[in-house]
Amino acid sequence: MNYIQVNRKLWDQKTEFHYESEFYDVEDFIKTENSLNPIEIDLLGNLNGKKLLHLQCHFGQDSISLSKLGADVTAVDFSSKAIEKARILNGKMNANVRFIESDVYKLPEVLDQKFDVVYTSYGVLGWLPDMNKWAEIVSSFLKPGGMLVLVEFHPVVWMFSDDFKKIEFKYSDQDPIIEEYQGTYADRDAAMTGKSVCWNHGLSTVLDGLIRHKLEIRGFEEHSYSPYDCFENTVEVEKGKYMIKGLEQKIPMIYSVKAVKK
Repeated sequence: MNYIQVNRKLWDQKTEFHYESEFYDVEDFIKTENSLNPIEIDLLGNLNGKKLLHLQCHFGQDSISLSKLGADVTAVDFSSKAIEKARILNGKMNANVRFIESDVYKLPEVLDQKFDVVYTSYGVLGWLPDMNKWAEIVSSFLKPGGMLVLVEFHPVVWMFSDDFKKIEFKYSDQDPIIEEYQGTYADRDAAMTGKSVCWNHGLSTVLDGLIRHKLEIRGFEEHSYSPYDCFENTVEVEKGKYMIKGLEQKIPMIYSVKAVKK
């Protein structure tokens, strides 16, 4: 099975619904010019004048937010529909993000540049089969002393069934997980169906890949909440902090990594 082809078709569909959804609220985003959460803003620090590569950018809200914070942003996604919407949004907001349509693994074929920062976040790694290869790509685009900021859903979350009633999947698994979808996390009633091919990557797999490719871990944190209401059976424990009902404070939901290239 060609996982890129399957997943690209899925994300082309998702993008159409996501762009119009209340979840992404494009109209409000155009006014506020920020879609980033405090966790990533704190990790990124001062971005003025820094060259930043945003991997798996979807339709570019975070990319544009990063540019509004002063970064010179190049953003990448494999969905043609997402890149199309990102460029429209970029124009509407008078932003100056360079958007590139590419699979992460093939990016060195179309981009030859070094960056001060590589950023990627929330629901990105599970679409990639090989964390060692991913880490190699990240390292190849960083200048010496350059920084990776990764904020991602915790692998423990992906062990559960969609309703969080049982453990259904392995914590870390080299074999793909193939599922059929109805709707999407941003609009559960969306009139779309699709197939996905994903992988579960344990923390050691992610961190080991980075270490192998000359990235020194400078910060690692786990958090018991999600900043997004994108799972089933959630409760909002504080404004903008969601946990699984019945599992409040019992499982980690996101983690962050800050690493610097030697």
